[in-house]
Amino acid sequence: MATVAVLTTAGLLSACSYGSKSDDSASAKPAASGAKLSADTVKIGYFANLTHGTALVGLKQGIIQQELGGTQIKTQVFNAGPAEIEALNAGSIDIGWIGPSPAINGFTKSEGKSLKIISGSASGGVKLVVNPDKISTLDDLKGKKIATPQLGNTQDVALLNYLAEKGYKVDAQTGDGDVKVLRTDNKVTPDAYKSGSIDGAWVPEPTASKLVTLGAKVLLNEKDVWPDKKFVITNLIVSQKFLKEHPDVVEAVLRGSVKTNAWIKANSAQAKDVANAQIKADAGNSLDAAVLDPAWQDIDFIDDPLASTLQAEADHAVNAGLLKKPNLAGIYDLSLLNKVLKENNQPAVADAGLGTK
Repeated sequence: MATVAVLTTAGLLSACSYGSKSDDSASAKPAASGAKLSADTVKIGYFANLTHGTALVGLKQGIIQQELGGTQIKTQVFNAGPAEIEALNAGSIDIGWIGPSPAINGFTKSEGKSLKIISGSASGGVKLVVNPDKISTLDDLKGKKIATPQLGNTQDVALLNYLAEKGYKVDAQTGDGDVKVLRTDNKVTPDAYKSGSIDGAWVPEPTASKLVTLGAKVLLNEKDVWPDKKFVITNLIVSQKFLKEHPDVVEAVLRGSVKTNAWIKANSAQAKDVANAQIKADAGNSLDAAVLDPAWQDIDFIDDPLASTLQAEADHAVNAGLLKKPNLAGIYDLSLLNKVLKENNQPAVADAGLGTK
């Protein structure tokens, strides 16, 4: 659920609300113990969303805190990418899990001075789901109403790009054309589907699985349109100022992230429950099994930021007329991640030529 800098609407995201909340309760994370690093605290931001499962599990299980020793974690939970970028720029958080388009937006708007992507976190978890009574195949999309989370958001760009490749003509700004693209907040998309005001939606998890419980069917998994069935949905970013002043703290968080992803892969069922428990703590409600199980299964938790797909997503937005050509040179600094991966006998990951020189 990420948003590019659209020409008419900059800095939006799929959630209507731009708020966030601090989460310093003892139940949210273990207390710090052991040797303190160069910072007393590290302020971490994330969403109470399954695609941020690395943060949910790593914080809940204490894996990240263990790597930080006596450096205390303070968390802030966001429901919109622009708010998290604003918090990073203001110093309210130091590190954050976030979608690709807010990272692109934050980097380009600051002329490359605000943040660095330092790791991947998740791939996948996005589907086109439709009303089977109205749409049986991809050839049935003409004249139908398909929702995306918001104008210029990552899924909006993906749908527009897909429709263009299939020969459908749609005005990117208005959503009018051979297929009607309706920008609908994920929170209300299920109700819109039940009322019949939309015929389907190109949406991230868990919204896609929620629609399936209402009778929708999966017509297309976005994985199937990407090489190797992988595309970035969540990255780990850091304030450049914090990275420069506290590289040891950033490295510790990266070690925790890598260990968390390894733990998730080795303990998927338990990790799913841990993530759901943290979502309940952060958002007040957990996900039902009918939504949680298929949604979790469709998300791949990885350390590789899949840099080439970030560039492709930006190119798709440019082609759709939603984004001015961005200069992404230097958006990545994967040096600490590759150091951690080497220590864990894992291969280095690439920055697609967009790394710090």
